[in-house]
Amino acid sequence: MTSVLVIDDHPIVLQGCRRLLEDAGVERVLEAGSILSGYRLFRRERPDIVIVDLALQGSGLSGLLLVRRLRRYSARTPILVFSMHGDPIIASRALEAGANGYVLKDTASGTFLEAFERVRRGLPYMSHDLAMQVAMLGTSRAAPLADITPRELQTLALLAEGKDYTRIAEELGISYKTVANTSSQLRVKLGAETLPELVRLAIQYIATAPGTPFRRS
Repeated sequence: MTSVLVIDDHPIVLQGCRRLLEDAGVERVLEAGSILSGYRLFRRERPDIVIVDLALQGSGLSGLLLVRRLRRYSARTPILVFSMHGDPIIASRALEAGANGYVLKDTASGTFLEAFERVRRGLPYMSHDLAMQVAMLGTSRAAPLADITPRELQTLALLAEGKDYTRIAEELGISYKTVANTSSQLRVKLGAETLPELVRLAIQYIATAPGTPFRRS
């Protein structure tokens, strides 16, 4: 009996995934609306496959850290990222964290099920266009986010959402000073002289998916 764990903090997404998976013959669909509940359910139930969002609980790209943690606990469980972020850098980071596949939330239901089936069988999945963009990152050192850390990427995503240092510190569970230091490091790496310029770059590189207005996943 196939069991699937879907981790997403939007009830309508959980409902839609459940319906699609059950119509496709999946016998058991588990749901979690937060990082903590998702990880606990994963350890308790040992699902055959995990489907996870990247922007959980409004914390930027905290789903990346969850994917990494799931992968450390289980090297074999297939993980499919289901996200609105179409930026190839973010997709690349998800794969580096341990995801087996990456599919966008605005894709057709048939494509979602194709991604699910491929990942369930142990095969990688990514749309052709996105895969080509990810591949291009590896051929060019000019990618502005190529060398930033997962924590810096999270901070950049939250800056793109217009959140100040205090709010970012609260959402990531770190100190205000850590956020300020991380932002300073980002300004150096991205060549931004001021915080407003860093926010502008954050919106350009993180918040805006290729060819699509920014929408939180």
